[in-house]
Amino acid sequence: AGDTGQGARTWIKQILNQDMAFQHIRVIYPTAPARPYTPMKGALSTVWFDRYKISNDCPEHIETIDAMCRGLTDLINDEIKNGITKNRILVGGFSMGGGMAMHLAYRFHQDVAGVFALSSFLNKESAVYQALGRNEGVLPELFQCHGTADELVLCSWGEETNKMLKSLGVSASFHTFPNLNHELSRTEIEKLKTWIVKKLPIEEAKTN
Repeated sequence: AGDTGQGARTWIKQILNQDMAFQHIRVIYPTAPARPYTPMKGALSTVWFDRYKISNDCPEHIETIDAMCRGLTDLINDEIKNGITKNRILVGGFSMGGGMAMHLAYRFHQDVAGVFALSSFLNKESAVYQALGRNEGVLPELFQCHGTADELVLCSWGEETNKMLKSLGVSASFHTFPNLNHELSRTEIEKLKTWIVKKLPIEEAKTN
């Protein structure tokens, strides 16, 4: 919370010593709008949605989550207008951004290629779980990572989210990183990059 898309890009660049770039995939780093954020006593912060508290044991702030899903849907639709097919789009993020991506994909865009969530979690009674309980189709794969030393978003919350999504039919992996707090590591981003390329391989030229 509180960072920008550009900030996230710079952060990843510092960890990797280079931009997270792919020959055939465009990476977009959106920035959340500034809004009053309850855990910061209502101070303005660039957060994807509001929370009553940082815990997996309280109701979700569904109005702000849904408003943001609408805004991010516009972003997805812009890409589709630019000729990108939906099954070549991945959504994901760090911390709240990962929570946002899970809401976006599993509630509104079940035809994207996949979702990644780094140091993220969903609340126990999440609207995501309710939506998936009614689902019949094939769901986007989930790639989840978490530092075992995370003191802000507990690793157990991430793990619980992963188990819950699996039980609802999501093909999900959960990777833990020892001694990693609420941050990103190089190993983790390298693992993520490998997963991204596996989900979005370079398309072979079609021969007649």
